[in-house]
Amino acid sequence: MPSLRLPLALALFSTLLAAGCGAQTKSSLSPQQERRVELELRSQVGVPADWDLTLGALGPSSVPGYRTLPVVFFPAVDPTHKQPVDFLISDDGKTLARLAKYDLTNLPELQIPTVGRPVRGNPEAKVEIVNFDDLECPYCARMHAELFPETLDHYKGLVKIVYKDDPLVEIHPWALHAAVDANCLAAQNGNAYWNYVDYLHTHGDDVTGPDRDSRKSFTVLDKLAAEEGVRGALDTAKLNSCITRQDDAGVRASIKEAESLKIDGTPALFIDGERVSGAQPLPLLWASIDRALRAQGIVPPPAPASAPAGAH
Repeated sequence: MPSLRLPLALALFSTLLAAGCGAQTKSSLSPQQERRVELELRSQVGVPADWDLTLGALGPSSVPGYRTLPVVFFPAVDPTHKQPVDFLISDDGKTLARLAKYDLTNLPELQIPTVGRPVRGNPEAKVEIVNFDDLECPYCARMHAELFPETLDHYKGLVKIVYKDDPLVEIHPWALHAAVDANCLAAQNGNAYWNYVDYLHTHGDDVTGPDRDSRKSFTVLDKLAAEEGVRGALDTAKLNSCITRQDDAGVRASIKEAESLKIDGTPALFIDGERVSGAQPLPLLWASIDRALRAQGIVPPPAPASAPAGAH
């Protein structure tokens, strides 16, 4: 399961996104057909009980054997708030369908910027795993443990892993601060960044503390970052200045990017564009990586003898 960004009310009606108003004429279906269409829409689309719908006139479609059936949904208390959606109905009136079109020329999942982010694995690998991570998220910690070192060891230079920030600030009080400190380290040394991320994903409870005082957590995070800077022989004055400033502009830009990708929880991985949500078991994770490798013309490594059934 992923950690969710607030209790998400996943409205059953969320598929009806096109808003607008327009004149609607009576459909040319029989009353019995109209009733069947309404029942099916209420069942399959999840129309709320307090919403009504009207059917428009049948029109031509680009699909042979089907005509366009405009449907307008609206709340009973406010008929002016209309949401029109075009469906398809077969010429014999026995099948209702919805045609969705997707733009293959502009896939945001393939355009996630990673330049300048620390890389783990082979920087020259053709398959890139981008993980939107929350350093306070227990599910992220589980995913992190599966990515490192088991996945990197299995693929041996065939993949690279990049983390982007997506702290769920509404439910994780120190995650944003941790991301800022991690980026202060990343600005000087990628290894220092990964050491810090490794530690937080295995010692989250220690950072939270028994009294769950976020101010104490901030102090612990800053101390850990400063100590990592000393171990990594970083410019301590520059690092301490960055930690003190707590400039979260970069982290918040990454959060907005996650929102634009419709990420509603962490962890959220994109394996050469393929979305993997939540802390998935290794067989599912590796299956996604194998698909990406094959798409690049690379034969995936065989599953180890001890791997769970279905790993490939």
